[in-house]
Order: sequence, then structure tokens, then C-alpha cells
Amino acid sequence: MAIPHVDVQAQYAPLIPELQEAFARTLETGRFIFGPEVEAFEREAAAHLGTVDAVSCANGTDALVLVLDAMEIGPGDEVICPAFTFYATAEAIARRGATPVFAEIDPVSLNLDPADVERRITGRTKALMPVHLFGRPAPGLAGFGLPVIEDAAQAFGAGGIATSVASTFSFFPTKNLFALGDGGLISVNDAALAERIRMLRFHGSAAKKEFLYVGYNSRLDALQASFLRIFLRHIDAWNVQRREAAARYTELLDGLVETPVDEAGHVYHMYCVRSPERDRLAAALKAAEIGCAVYYQPPLHLQPALRYLGYSEGDFPETEKAARENLCLPLWAGITEEQQSEVVSVLKRASGLVRS
Repeated sequence: MAIPHVDVQAQYAPLIPELQEAFARTLETGRFIFGPEVEAFEREAAAHLGTVDAVSCANGTDALVLVLDAMEIGPGDEVICPAFTFYATAEAIARRGATPVFAEIDPVSLNLDPADVERRITGRTKALMPVHLFGRPAPGLAGFGLPVIEDAAQAFGAGGIATSVASTFSFFPTKNLFALGDGGLISVNDAALAERIRMLRFHGSAAKKEFLYVGYNSRLDALQASFLRIFLRHIDAWNVQRREAAARYTELLDGLVETPVDEAGHVYHMYCVRSPERDRLAAALKAAEIGCAVYYQPPLHLQPALRYLGYSEGDFPETEKAARENLCLPLWAGITEEQQSEVVSVLKRASGLVRS
């Protein structure tokens, strides 16, 4: 059977009547930018996350840039982040004129290794930017006495996210909490910081008359906010389904490949396995019309646009090994046991454990 890597439509299909109602409501109000839907979503998201405030924006990358700008991080400053993550993490730092400083990952969690983070802190380090990769909460870094900006783009609803300065989220359609387009969010526990971010997202202005900062045009539109309000009511149940599917994969795979270690709070944006035979396994899945994905190869320290940072192959052995070995299997809230069994059967045949 053909199985996609992610089936977003399977998640929202039962909610189409509600989505159509939200669309009609937005058309009737004529409020397409900001307005009551956006304000309501921000309140509801903050309540769900347990933070003082939440500020929406156009996408997850803008969320990172807005926080860095609000903290006045720029040229001459350093921000420590992983090299095993999506490009936007380092891109946001570089966009502000600051320097991304990469640190090694823990080979089990694939998240930042706190010991290596500590080794890379200098007098120019202004913030730490851990990534909750694939939905797994990163270790706490508050003990280093530096502001922590959490890139939680893949981890809405995950436990263990304890906002130090801010947590940023993406609502790209494949995320756990997704929009039917693009969108982003910043959760904060400092009201003054939230207000500054709100002004920065709208040209540095609070009322479109007086402009206090050189800002951006980064707004979540009302239609996406209305959809997100619906999906927000389902995110906890969806994350439970992801955890159940992940447990099923781990049982079915039974040591065939290295499987992710489950821990409290993991919401499995992706179910990412590791194998030295990754390329052969991926080819077998694709030949069987089963979607899969390889992430962050090459890792960020080897990306052409970031060569100016001076890193070389071999600088981060665990990161480079993870890039060579990772393989993300089909997963979404609602994937069936039959679909998962077929995925694992193909992997077993490719490994020679069962006959075709």
C-alpha cells in the first residue's frame, strides 16, 4: 500500500465542517489581518502553554528573529545552538548579524549536549538556543546563567518546555499543531518583552501612527488563527496518538534499527530511527511507495551559506554521524496499525529478516 510520510489531510478531514464555519465567519467579519480571531488564539495558546503571553507572527523563522531583535542581539554577539537542526535556527541568528556558535549533540536524544554547550560559552555569548528536536524536550540550560530561547518549532504540547526568555513555534502544515498555510508563535513570561515583540512584528509600532523601532511585517492572518483555534482543542489528543504510534513502532521494530528512547513529554513530531544501513532502508521504503525522510544532511556547520563560520568536516562527530544514519518513518496522529505494520515489514525484508 502507498503510505505518505505525513498525512495532514487525515488529521483535519473530520474537522472540515468546523473549518468551513470558521472560514465563513471570517468572511462575514471582513477582518483578515489581526482582529478578534488572532487575539483569541493568542490568549488560548498562552493558556494552553501556561505562559504569561503569546504573540503570533507569520512563521516560525520570524518568531526566532523577532525574539533576537527584541533582546537586542546583533553584531558582535554569539548565540549557541545545535548544528543538527533545520537551517532556520542558525539563519535567524545570522540574519540579526550575530554569530551562530554550534555545539555537539547527545547521541541518544539528538538534542544539545549541555557539557559541550558549557565549553563553548565565551564573554560574547548572549543567549543559548536549544532545539526540541523531533518533539523531544531538550535538556534545561538555565544553569548557565544566560538567556535561553527555545526553538520549539517541532514540539507544541511537549512537556519540559520551561520558557526562560521565550519559546518559538512553527505552524507549518506538517507540525503537531499546524495551520492550513504558514504561521508562528512566541510564548513569553515577560509582559514588557511581549509588548516589544508585538510592536516589532508590525513595523515597530503599537498603533500604526508612531514607530518606535525598525521592525518587520510579520503577521498571522485571521483565517489561519481561526483554524488554529480549532486545532488547538485537539492537540493534546493528537499528541497522545503520536505517542501511541511511536510505542507501536518501537515494539514492531524490536531492535531492527536504533529507535528513539521514549521519555516524558516527547510528542514525536517525527519518529526518527538510526541505522548504518540508512540509505538502503530508505531506498526500500521508497520503492514500496512508503514515504520517509532524511534530515539535516549536511548538518548546519557544513552548509555552504555558513562556511564563513570556519567549521570543517569532523568538528562535530556525533552530529555528522546522526546526519548519516537518521531515517524518519511515516507518522501522524491517526496512522493505523496496518500502515505501521507494512512499514516495518518492508524494513524487515530489506534487512533480510523475512522473505519477500
